[in-house]
Amino acid sequence: MLLLALLIVGGLVWLAVAQPWRGASESTPATENPGTSATTAPAATEPAPSAEPTPTGAPTPQPCDPKDLEVTGIADQSEYAADQDPRFSIELTNSGDTECLLNVGTTTQRFTVISGADTWWTSTDCQSEPSDMEVTLDAGQTVTSAEPVVWDRTRSSVDTCDSDSRPAAPASGASYHLQVEIGGVKAAETTQFVLN
Repeated sequence: MLLLALLIVGGLVWLAVAQPWRGASESTPATENPGTSATTAPAATEPAPSAEPTPTGAPTPQPCDPKDLEVTGIADQSEYAADQDPRFSIELTNSGDTECLLNVGTTTQRFTVISGADTWWTSTDCQSEPSDMEVTLDAGQTVTSAEPVVWDRTRSSVDTCDSDSRPAAPASGASYHLQVEIGGVKAAETTQFVLN
């Protein structure tokens, strides 16, 4: 009985000194950073700051209204010597008050050379790989074809694209007119030129 009493007293003394319950209530995760709050959200869930401001509600330009477009055909000269081939361009102006969108690609461009009621040449007869190109035209902006179209002074036809014997246009002071169209809008007037 004395032995049992000594064991109980020894156990109580050990509990009073060791206090094994103290470590369980004060433990903290070993990986916690002392300067970090436990409520901080992980960095991966926070959106990265944008390098540039995001446009807010910028209006999308609307298709151009044909009545706001001015189209003009341009011949690089008014008169051509016998060894010169005419080079044609299109000048396009947005005369409206707002910017607008227009397809100015080669799929929408058409150059036609006429003499009286006779059509001599049309750029789309033998066109290869036409393409679309949509551009925004600012209000009042004028643009011109990047590359001119060259007429070889012969009569065109879809049936004679590979022919070396197409009829040559009469020269010696003969007068011709250039008609142009782009984006479904035709030039209000033709452009006259002379072949010598």
